[in-house]
Amino acid sequence: MSGRPPLVLVHGLWDTPRLFRRLEAELHGRCDDITLFAPHLPHRLGATPLRQLAARLADLIEARFGRDTPLDLLGFSMGGLIGRLWLQEHGGHRRCRRFLCVGSPQRGTLAAQLVPHALLAGIAEMKLGSPLLRELDREAALLEGIDCHSLFCPTELTVFPGWRAVLPVGRRWALPVATHRQLISHPLALTALADLVLAD
Repeated sequence: MSGRPPLVLVHGLWDTPRLFRRLEAELHGRCDDITLFAPHLPHRLGATPLRQLAARLADLIEARFGRDTPLDLLGFSMGGLIGRLWLQEHGGHRRCRRFLCVGSPQRGTLAAQLVPHALLAGIAEMKLGSPLLRELDREAALLEGIDCHSLFCPTELTVFPGWRAVLPVGRRWALPVATHRQLISHPLALTALADLVLAD
């Protein structure tokens, strides 16, 4: 393994690790010593609670890297909340150097407001002011030792309004793209993400 911390990529709802192919190509094209790990976290169309997905992520990270290897973390959309749960509730904050949240509803999204928790718990937990989001914010101090970045699209409709896709700590970047998906696929977004991932 290289001296650079491995980067764990956490996909969002209705996605698979294939989501990151363009970003992976961008990173490998610019750096030949980066280790990438993009585990598959089945969401069952949004029915799986986010804490259950975070526990699965914790198991997969430990199986791949052990308990102490320093890591960087990037979460797209719902994956940013799963990653944050790993950081705050599974001790990830003690080993994570950099955390990139990309279009992640850290402050909730109006798109989830009418979703019933009994049927689609994972989506319902992304409502504005949900109990899960309030609990995460109460422990947000755990993120202060991490180099945190929130990247968002002001005009998107998945995390709506787009400016809510930000962590309570760290830097915030509005990317010049038009849609949620372009945050992880547009050349301008890929360049910005790779710049942050590869920064010293």
